Amino acid sequence: MGLLDGKVAFITGAARAQGRSHAVRLAEEGADIIAIDICAPAAAVGYPAATPDDLQQTVRDVEALGRRIVARVGDVRDQQALDGAVAEGVAVLGRLDIVVANAGISSWGRFWEMTEERWQDMIDINLTGVWRTLRAAAPIMIAQGTGGSMITISSVAGIKSLPGQGHYSAAKHGVVGLTKTAAIELGPHEIRVNSVHPWGVESPMTVDAELEPMLAAHPEFLSSFGSIMPQLGVAQPRDISEVVLFLASDASKFMTGAQIPVDMGATKV
Repeated sequence: MGLLDGKVAFITGAARAQGRSHAVRLAEEGADIIAIDICAPAAAVGYPAATPDDLQQTVRDVEALGRRIVARVGDVRDQQALDGAVAEGVAVLGRLDIVVANAGISSWGRFWEMTEERWQDMIDINLTGVWRTLRAAAPIMIAQGTGGSMITISSVAGIKSLPGQGHYSAAKHGVVGLTKTAAIELGPHEIRVNSVHPWGVESPMTVDAELEPMLAAHPEFLSSFGSIMPQLGVAQPRDISEVVLFLASDASKFMTGAQIPVDMGATKV
C-alpha cells in the first residue's frame, strides 16, 4: 500500500530535475501522473532547456513503476494547453487529487538594467504560470468533491529577496500570496494549498552561465547567498520531492496556507 494509492497528480515542468523527481516519487507511492513541460527554450536564460526526450524519460521512469502517465508538451503561459492536459489526463486516469505547480525559470540582472522582456517572461512563467496551473485544476477538483492538495514550488527568494534577482524574488513572493489566497478560497472544498521553498537544488539552473559573472561583478551580493549548513552543499531533487510527498499525502491533512522551507536555514541568514 502506497501513501497515494488511487490518486492522480498533475505536475508542471515535469521533464527533468525537480519536476521529474516529483513525478517519480509520487508514482512510487501509488499515484498516476499528468505531466506537462514546454520541452523547449521558454525565455533567454543561461542554461539549456528541457527537451521532448527529457519528458519521455519521465514517462519511462513512471511507467517502470507500474503507474500510468499522460504526458503532454505545453507552456504554462498557455491556459488552453494547461486546461487541455488536465482534461485529457482526467479523462484517461479518472480523477485529479494533487497539483504540483513546479515549472519555472531563473535568470539574473539588477532590476534597472534588465530588459522589459526579461522581467515579463519571469512574471508570466513563474507567477502567472502558477496561477494558470491552479486555475486549470481547481474547477475539476471542486466538482469532484473529494478534496485534495495543491503544492506550489516557490523558493528561498519567496521568503527573502535576493540581489540580482529582483524579478525572480517578485514572482516567488507573489506565489506565496497566491498560495495563501488559494488556501482560503479552497478550504471549504477541503483542498489544501501550501508552498515549498527550496534553496540550491541540483539541476541545470545551478550551472547557469549568468551566475558567476553576476557575483564576480557584485561581490557585495554574496552575503545574501549563505545558509546555516553550507557543508551540505546543494540539495538533490529527491530531497524536495520528499516534502512534496508529505504535502500531497494525508500526513499533512491539517496543513494549508503554509510556507515550508527546504533550505538549510538560508531564510534565517
